[in-house]
Amino acid sequence: MEANAYHVHLENFEGPLDLLLYFIRRDEMDIYDIPIAKITEEYLKTLDHARSSNIVIAGEFVVMAATLMRIKAKMLLPRPELDEEGEIIDPRIELMLQLQEYTRFKDAAANLDILANEENELFKRTGEETIEEEEENPGLYLKAVSLFDLAAHFKTALENRPVLKPIELHREIASLDEQKNAILAMLDGEGKLRFSRLIEKFETKIEMIVAFLALLDLIRMKSVVVYQNELFDDLEIHKVVIG
Repeated sequence: MEANAYHVHLENFEGPLDLLLYFIRRDEMDIYDIPIAKITEEYLKTLDHARSSNIVIAGEFVVMAATLMRIKAKMLLPRPELDEEGEIIDPRIELMLQLQEYTRFKDAAANLDILANEENELFKRTGEETIEEEEENPGLYLKAVSLFDLAAHFKTALENRPVLKPIELHREIASLDEQKNAILAMLDGEGKLRFSRLIEKFETKIEMIVAFLALLDLIRMKSVVVYQNELFDDLEIHKVVIG
């Protein structure tokens, strides 16, 4: 491999999972069958390059290095570990699950960026914000709030949250259905919920992204709509009353 292949700057990545995902995508590795020896070598060389450049390496990168070496050592054992049913336990399984989850949430976050950028381009072309009401297609326009506006608000909230850490992926994350039920349960007696109050509930980017997907699904199901009374005002989520 080229001499410059390992000259990857750690500051360009949100954490060790982000770095591993970069290697996997760059070298077209199979995330379901990670060549652990190769990716460990790449990872350690990147850390060595960072040290030689006098870059302070965050503890989470060191922890991942130890994890990779431990997995590599387990895979070299002549007698693999077996589960209760006598099946071979793949030492990589936990790392693969973390990377799969991280990929899912990273892609969802990227979609928020795309939506926000499309809204900015639309604003530049028209010279003014055009807000349309289209009750027949709430996925395109959410009453007085467009999908782009909603994505922009979530993107801003995401940027104010800490970056993803490997430890977060060990937490029990609410499913989409659980998050939809939680949003509906937060509606007040009038069936309203301020966007800022919803955001206050979350501590991590993962929770934020799941909440965004849950809100979009509620809008698609015509369970809620989103309003904004004035430009720059807080968004309001309203329950749709049928009948």
